[in-house]
Amino acid sequence: MTTLQALPLPSNFEDLCELFLLYIAYSTLGWCGEMLYCSIPKGHICEKRGFLNGFLCPIYGHGALLVLYLLHGGFQNPVLTFIFGAIVTSILEYFTSWIMEKLFHMRWWDYSHYKFQINGRVCLLNSTCFGLACVLLCHLVQPWLWERIVNLGSTITVPLASFIFGIYLMDTVLSIRSAIQLSAQMGKLRELQSELKDYVAEKREESQERKAERRAEVRAACSTPTPTSASRVKTCSPRSAPA
Repeated sequence: MTTLQALPLPSNFEDLCELFLLYIAYSTLGWCGEMLYCSIPKGHICEKRGFLNGFLCPIYGHGALLVLYLLHGGFQNPVLTFIFGAIVTSILEYFTSWIMEKLFHMRWWDYSHYKFQINGRVCLLNSTCFGLACVLLCHLVQPWLWERIVNLGSTITVPLASFIFGIYLMDTVLSIRSAIQLSAQMGKLRELQSELKDYVAEKREESQERKAERRAEVRAACSTPTPTSASRVKTCSPRSAPA
């Protein structure tokens, strides 16, 4: 197994460009993994995954860098890498879901129908997958990928990172604007739904009141005595007087 490597902190602009390219690489790999994870069970290509419009899932890029820095490149024991990687990525996923819901009043994922989940934000199945991904990340992918990025040299990494950052920044701005607009539309829909519920409840109450009034009228009509037909008076003819 490849020797573990702790990810160094950037000390200059070139190091920062290399780190950004690493972040983009993991965000792209995360997007590809999401597409496969969702498309294979359905048997067809699923809808776009992630917050951005491009082929990126930023949460995977942030998660990969967070794991590499907090775990110092990973533990020699893969089991420890799995456990602590699953914990770190699950915490990141939970608070990312919470923050995005607070900002945009929407959820980008919901695990409420999964077993062993917490508030629909994280679940045991995904945490297990993230733990396994952290083992691959620290023990296999990161040493190989980081070496390839560093070996590109500053003449390639700096302009490449600058170009990709421009596209990434533009995509982020457009995605945030779209999310804000969608949030506003969802707010209007929720208001319309609330008004419709109030209208239906009001009409139901009026209908119940009319039914109650009709029942009261029926009971009143039944309790009022109806006039009986006049009794026939039997008349007797006078007896004839004796002769």
